[in-house]
Amino acid sequence: MSPSGPTSLASLDGAITPAAEASIPATDAGLLRGDGVFEVIRVYDGQPFALESHLRRLRTSAENLRLALDLEAVRAEIFRLLAQAGPGSDHEMVRVVVTRGGRRLLLTEALPEAPERVRLASITYSPTRILDGIKSLSYAANMLASRIARERGYDEAILVTPHGRVLEAPTSSVFWVQDGKPFTPPLQDHILASITRALVIDVSDVRERPCTLEDLAGADEAFLASTTREVHPVAAVDDSEFNGIGPVTARTAAAVADRIRSELGGG
Repeated sequence: MSPSGPTSLASLDGAITPAAEASIPATDAGLLRGDGVFEVIRVYDGQPFALESHLRRLRTSAENLRLALDLEAVRAEIFRLLAQAGPGSDHEMVRVVVTRGGRRLLLTEALPEAPERVRLASITYSPTRILDGIKSLSYAANMLASRIARERGYDEAILVTPHGRVLEAPTSSVFWVQDGKPFTPPLQDHILASITRALVIDVSDVRERPCTLEDLAGADEAFLASTTREVHPVAAVDDSEFNGIGPVTARTAAAVADRIRSELGGG
């Protein structure tokens, strides 16, 4: 597990150390088989956002994977880790990992760099049904999709089933706008129940509807949403391009930012 920055910190089963010094045994099935669960929590000026929502999803993931989880220990360690880290660019996220070997690993990380607007390449992908409702460590397929998209000259992938259904990006939910109305694929299409997706739906009049690449190509606007991105405008999907940041995207981004600020006590 590599740190995201030189001053990133880690809590391994409660012991806080520089992330570069944290280690787990090579025999841990979390490493050998990707058998474990994780969450990534956005941190604003030292405050974790939507912490209880993330912990509920972590608990659900662990239960569905039949994985033992001490949720109260995770909660306490998040606050201990953030208190020691303090604010700063290396501590804008907390990654929580729970392994089959029985270890809790928490890392502070910097936000990944991203362009102002993201260009997406469609990648054929078939979801693993048995992992529905589980945010597991088995993310190799998602990461490979991102790498293939970058090899093609794009910033990120958009995952599309062999039957042509648009699902999501590897670590983000996708939204598109048609005639001033925002839409997103339904959870029944075996996509992640994203916390930021739920926030976007809550602050905007989003409708759930199955999506195809033709829907995206004919859309007026499109954007991604995730813990790390908040609302991220899409510049292109394959050869279809969008001009600038559309009004619905801009309005949704502002509404999400306002909600986050309000819930953190800043507005």
